[in-house]
Amino acid sequence: MVKSFLILGQSNMAGRGFIHEVTPIYNERIQMLRNGRWQMMTEPINYDRPVSGISLVGSFADAWCRQNEEDTIGLIPCAEGGSTLDEWAVDQILFRHAITEAKFAMQSSKLTGILWHQGETDSMNGNYKVYYKKLLIIIEALRKELNAPDIPVIIGGLGDFLGKNGFGKGCTEYNLINQELQKFTVEQDNCCFVTALGLTSNPDGIHIDAISQRKFGMRYFEDFSNKQHVLKPLINENELIKINNARTHTKAEKIYIKSMDFALEKISYDEFESQFIQINNG
Repeated sequence: MVKSFLILGQSNMAGRGFIHEVTPIYNERIQMLRNGRWQMMTEPINYDRPVSGISLVGSFADAWCRQNEEDTIGLIPCAEGGSTLDEWAVDQILFRHAITEAKFAMQSSKLTGILWHQGETDSMNGNYKVYYKKLLIIIEALRKELNAPDIPVIIGGLGDFLGKNGFGKGCTEYNLINQELQKFTVEQDNCCFVTALGLTSNPDGIHIDAISQRKFGMRYFEDFSNKQHVLKPLINENELIKINNARTHTKAEKIYIKSMDFALEKISYDEFESQFIQINNG
């Protein structure tokens, strides 16, 4: 059974972590919706831009698989870099697209949760004053449209590296957005908050770096699994990353990786054929 999750928000949900900075995740029980089909997850998962990279979703899904050994997780990527909360309003394209993708995925999966991370673009000009009201309309409409009134919504906070330098320098009201997000998750049913405390950014000062995205995803899963707010970093985040990296790949995953290596010209066809035979005979 595929248990699917709808992925919403802006660039830090889509992912901008540099791919070469972390060990890739390959897991045949993690599927992503692409071109209307469930395909084995490959990062970047949410390809909203050519600069897409590591997001929190990969490590969230990997942690989910460790706890749920019988099922497959399906990821429905709909995040859009730079998007404002107004662009997620119920009459706008991003909302309508997410509903369409989710309903399509629900034909072959059970919608199990919504992962949300948005707010950097709204962290200025007093937008925090109306953020709660606008977000409430969006979440209520999502649940109504998807006929999922009690579906868990996991909401991540904004990083405390914002407001200092680079592209993030203008996000001076990120703390006020975080206050609204926390208030929202306390007051609304089946909503939980995940702190971004201690996470670090790329040199641009606005995008969460790859290793911190891995940690963030684990916090999201901790939140989802226990149905409790995660208000401080997990004490074992580095150990959990090592567990992820040490996982032995299945035969199907090994073949997939070698196929990728060949397609990206990392190995020759003769090398691919030889390694394919070794894997199959192993």
